[in-house]
Order: sequence, then structure tokens, then C-alpha cells
Amino acid sequence: MPFAGFPAAAFSFYEQLGAHNTKAWWTKHRSTYDEAVRAPLTALLEALEPEFGAFKIYRPYRDTRFSKDKTPLKDHQGAVVMIEDAVGYYVQVSAAGVMVGGGMYAPAPVQLARVRGALDSPAVAPLEAELAKLRRGRPAWDVDMAPLKTRPRGVAADHPCLDLLRMTRLIFTRSYDDPATLESTRVLDAVRRDWRAITPCMEWLADHAGPAEDPGRED
Repeated sequence: MPFAGFPAAAFSFYEQLGAHNTKAWWTKHRSTYDEAVRAPLTALLEALEPEFGAFKIYRPYRDTRFSKDKTPLKDHQGAVVMIEDAVGYYVQVSAAGVMVGGGMYAPAPVQLARVRGALDSPAVAPLEAELAKLRRGRPAWDVDMAPLKTRPRGVAADHPCLDLLRMTRLIFTRSYDDPATLESTRVLDAVRRDWRAITPCMEWLADHAGPAEDPGRED
């Protein structure tokens, strides 16, 4: 079905889940998740697929094997469109509304090394220009770099791109909570507009990070 917005039931589902995160509650309310969360999210991504590519909707279940928190369900539903290993567009539905984003998350060491090599060269200029545009946006994008506490080995303390060189990831996000937007096709317009806005950064990251495995490596 064509995307028509997320119903109010999608957000109330996650509000209730916050107080009732159990398998029994999930079993009872699974149909609400399927109809109010997963179905419209799928329709949203299908509308974006011709321009941005194939999508993946994450499982709603938490991996509790190594966590003290044994609640079975995630407090949000996310989906991604990958354009390179560790580089992709992202959208998420939760009680807070819809979060739109993308970037480079959990890159392999070889990818991070390639990106830092590009940051320490004239190739950094287009990325700096695009980041400046995002920070001037209204609303401004939140830019998360998860920086190192110190500088990378061999990088001078006065390096002009030190802040970028310290990053361990580069994530851009924006959030929407207005029901008039979320419950209509306006949220589709917002996701499309936002993904287009970060596309130059995404392409820069994909080009310079490359794949997680070295294509020339012999096993």
C-alpha cells in the first residue's frame, strides 16, 4: 500500500512498551506492531527505494545474550539502506517520533585508516564544506563523531583537521515529533529531503572508506 504516514498507534505502542517490555505483552500486541509500525515503515522505504536503494528493516528483538538488561524488545524500530560496508542511510520510529540519519557507523579498522588518510589530504575539503552546510541547517543536524580522547598516533596537536581525525564514526541525525508531520505523507518528504541533504557526505564516506575487506588481500 502507498505510504500515508505513521498512525498515532505506532507511537503509543512504544510508549506502552516502555512500561510493559515482556514477551507476554509483545504477543498480545504483535498485531499493533505489524500494522502500525512495520507496515507503514515498509511502505515508506519502498517509496524511497527507487532513489536510494534496497533497504533492511532490523529485527524488533534485542540481543540479550551479553546484557544485564533482559528486556526482550527494542524501544524503537530502525531500518537502513547500506551503500558501503558501515556506511548507510537510517530511519527510526520510537515513542519520541521519527529519527532520520545516516553516516559511517562502526567502521572496520582498515576503513577508518583510509578515511583518516583522506582527512589528512586535500580530499578533506568537500567533506568540510558539506559538514558546514549541515550544521547551518534549520533545524541543524546533530553530528556525532564519537571522538578519541587523544589524537591519533602521528597526528600533530595543531593539525587543522584534528577534530575530524579524532573521529571513530561520523553520524548525522535529525528528529521529528510533530503529529501533523508524522501522521501524513509529509514525513516521507522529510526523510527524502534529509537523505538527499546528507548524500554528498555519504558518498564521500563510501568512496574513501571503501569495503571492510581489502579487495587485494589474499586469503
